[in-house]
Amino acid sequence: MQQSPHSSQSYLSADSSTLPASHSTAPVSALQQTYVQIPRVRPSTPLLDAIDSPKDIKSLNTAELITLADELRLFLLYSAGQSGGHFGANLGVIELTIVLHYLLDTPSDQIVWDVGHQAYAHKVLTGRREQLHSIRSKDGLTAFPERVESVYDTFGVGHSSTSISAGLGMSLALRYQGLEQTVACVIGDGAMTGGMAFEAMNDAVQQDANLLVVLNDNDMSISCSIGGFSRHLAMLWESGYQVDISDAGEPILCHRPYMQGFDRRKRHKEHRDVPVIEDNLFKAIGFTYFGPFDGHNIPELVRVLSLAKQVPGPVLVHIYTTKGKGFAPAEADPVGYHAISKLPVETSAKTDATQNNSTNSQQTHSE
Repeated sequence: MQQSPHSSQSYLSADSSTLPASHSTAPVSALQQTYVQIPRVRPSTPLLDAIDSPKDIKSLNTAELITLADELRLFLLYSAGQSGGHFGANLGVIELTIVLHYLLDTPSDQIVWDVGHQAYAHKVLTGRREQLHSIRSKDGLTAFPERVESVYDTFGVGHSSTSISAGLGMSLALRYQGLEQTVACVIGDGAMTGGMAFEAMNDAVQQDANLLVVLNDNDMSISCSIGGFSRHLAMLWESGYQVDISDAGEPILCHRPYMQGFDRRKRHKEHRDVPVIEDNLFKAIGFTYFGPFDGHNIPELVRVLSLAKQVPGPVLVHIYTTKGKGFAPAEADPVGYHAISKLPVETSAKTDATQNNSTNSQQTHSE
């Protein structure tokens, strides 16, 4: 795996676990930290260190959930620096991962991650925190969810667009057994363009399956999302909320997500005002649709997903996230920071510098 072209020394913490941080400018994410360096020393994460399983998350209050997100993001930065691996996608789903495990009774309730690039936070919260440094190494953790690795990993993934099909099968199996656990599928906007995903959505409606699909829309796959579906998601963002709550209790009133909608609009050359869309693709297929919402706003995610998981039938919650969220260089270059190599050994750089200084000194004296 190639070292990111932007992993320069200016972003690395050479001798401290305390990282410079600034508050996010997004109004709905003001309580979260944005880091600018990858720590070389294991940072202090007291709240995260007390989480050995998802059950430990359920007793936390909102402020503690937000603190947990900050600590988890910082820990993932440190871990990626030690072992390398998938980077930007994991930083973008930290809040969602916490809220899913906070609300669902895993592993009885089942979470299916599409592709699996974004599952490192899930691994940390399900008892594998101290093993994360071994990821992608011999006898270490796998880089993707793997059923033989943990009871919390419900489906072996690695390929795109498979999560809804897998989740649908799990949902129908539960129905045939007379069980009522929640099955939640997390799929990105890039993976959602795959034919297998649309086939599964079509069948989920036909079966009237109880299935919760979370569309993690960051306008990216490995690179920027393009095409008609991406354009449709941009129009949903521009047109405001399309929340179907006729059978779901009280209305959800939230702020428009502070996300990449304007960049998307420019890429798709949508320079005119976009009218309110009376319907959208997901509702037209037959899904109950909630969204779009800010995927980094923990209180909002708790409120929306608490409601959505009570709605019978196939439900889709559309959230906007930022790939690389919380690490300034990755937010600026999500393609370059899709994955990184581990940090170079610091001592070798110091040795080289010392040798260079010694050589220069000898040359000066000889002259």
